[in-house]
Amino acid sequence: MTRWSIARPRTGVRAGVFLVVAGLAVAAGFTVLAGPAPATAQEAHKPGEPHDPHDATSTHRFTGVEKWVKIFDDPGRDLWQKPARVVEALGLKPGMVVADLGAGTGYFMRHLSQAVAPGGIVLAIDTEAEMVAHLGERAKKENLDNTVPVLGLGDRPFLPAGRVDRVLIVDTFHHINDRLDYLGRLKRALAPGGRLVVIDFHKKPLPVGPPPAHKLERQFVIDEVREAGWRLAKEETFLPYQYFLVFEPGSN
Repeated sequence: MTRWSIARPRTGVRAGVFLVVAGLAVAAGFTVLAGPAPATAQEAHKPGEPHDPHDATSTHRFTGVEKWVKIFDDPGRDLWQKPARVVEALGLKPGMVVADLGAGTGYFMRHLSQAVAPGGIVLAIDTEAEMVAHLGERAKKENLDNTVPVLGLGDRPFLPAGRVDRVLIVDTFHHINDRLDYLGRLKRALAPGGRLVVIDFHKKPLPVGPPPAHKLERQFVIDEVREAGWRLAKEETFLPYQYFLVFEPGSN
């Protein structure tokens, strides 16, 4: 039994990001909000002040979609990112709701869409308006009618309370400010049995990914998420450059 019916939006994607989002979200029973881009950590952090360890280590903007398409959707990425296997490890089932936080160019979107069909929904969330517009275009081009592109804020993913079965954060956790508060918001969004998955680069020199200074140690992430009231439920080790941590509400 499906939780919501999905209807293809009648308005073309190029008519606007908000029309793309609203057309799918209303059909899905979601209220979608959006707003201006938040101040970055660099803007909020004054020189000489101590840096909060729970804030972002990297605050650059992801503007210029075509540049990031070449990087994020490079066919060579599949060799080490293993998207099909990652999505399989999420344990998704038809009818589930999965949120991809920091969806970027939509690298995982097709895999997620297929995994929750029929009846499921993919919330592809990003804080860059042009990325969200691109997600809408891509969803239309690939006929991913169960995908909802959402323009979020740096401190607000705008997830519906108690409705999300999986929250996926790939190579994005280190971009989030005030993570303890953010993790609390994610916990409130989970449906019963829901899980949070954090995939990010190991903090060492690697042939792919950001410089080590932007990365977070695996154990630091585990300890931080525990501090926010989660427990490590599972860990996958098949990715060569990234840790793959699965959390559920609770403590251990």
